[in-house]
Amino acid sequence: MKASLKGKYDIDKSSTAATVAFNAGDVKLRASITDATVVNGPSLNGLALAVEKPGFFIIDYNVPKKDFRFQFMNSVKVVDKPLNLTYIHCRGDNRTILDGTLVVDSANKISANYMLGTENCKLKYTYVHGGLTSFEQCYDFAKNSWDFAGSRKVYGDDVFRAVYQTSSKNLGLEWSRNSKLNGNFKVSASINLAEESKMPKLTAESTWNFEM
Repeated sequence: MKASLKGKYDIDKSSTAATVAFNAGDVKLRASITDATVVNGPSLNGLALAVEKPGFFIIDYNVPKKDFRFQFMNSVKVVDKPLNLTYIHCRGDNRTILDGTLVVDSANKISANYMLGTENCKLKYTYVHGGLTSFEQCYDFAKNSWDFAGSRKVYGDDVFRAVYQTSSKNLGLEWSRNSKLNGNFKVSASINLAEESKMPKLTAESTWNFEM
């Protein structure tokens, strides 16, 4: 059985979430809660249940909203290249999302994301240089705009990432670390370059994983 505890802190508020997962044959069962579940007495707020078969499907159930989310995954070959397909349906707001990623080689991949019945469609190209540095450019058809991102892995566990959204002129900077010994953390800052004040919004997240 595995458990995780996640804390998120920013200027306006902080939040906590906990997850417990265990294997039942070839599927994983997962239950998660947030601070809303225990604040002001135990309640169903923030309680979510999930069943997952890795690489095949995930079924999430939001207990207070009585809402299901279905996700199915598959992989096929296109000209001997793996094409990873994902189908997502949210029953509550009746949203269906199709996602596909074509892995051209170890350094190049192309992905697309489309929400059925809308103009929300994104096309993204990712290039990885030397296994340490990655560059992404994404075109949003609904906004008719580009997003750009770059990341660099340093010191083994640390990743520095920068994202710029041309539609909102929002610049995001992020430092994250994934460590089996000390847990995971992420510190991010976002600045809207269109605003006169240009005050950054700071956020910190920490995750601790446990074997039970």
